[in-house]
Amino acid sequence: MKNQRHQQHHEAVDGLLNLFTRANHDLTLVQHRLEKEFQQIYPHNANPMILVSRIKKLQEDLCTLKEQCQELLAAKQDLIDKASATLVGNRSLLQRSQASMGIPHASDSDDSAYANFKLVLLMRNETHESESEDINKMLFSAIVQSN
Repeated sequence: MKNQRHQQHHEAVDGLLNLFTRANHDLTLVQHRLEKEFQQIYPHNANPMILVSRIKKLQEDLCTLKEQCQELLAAKQDLIDKASATLVGNRSLLQRSQASMGIPHASDSDDSAYANFKLVLLMRNETHESESEDINKMLFSAIVQSN
């Protein structure tokens, strides 16, 4: 009895495997017929199967590109913040060194490069605060809109 049940199980599985094999073969034939028909009917650039495949690939690439751009923008913003802090710190250190050696140093208002730098930082901070979003993110969203 146990041997008969074991044998029936194998026959059932074999039948199912054969059914799946035939179905896979039939689907492959249909796919090849469709591809051949589309190649005959449509020029290569307008083949619907190729176009759908390309659209899916572009959608995947767009998602990847969007993630990479967001990472890049975050890294850029971090670099700007760190560079600004370093420049301000170095300028302060230079002024203290000059003062300790008795060398006169330019005041903030007399140093045009530093005044321009502070103005850029101020404008960046005002823009960031007033719009509650980084300028880079706004530019990115204007160029690449979400689906």
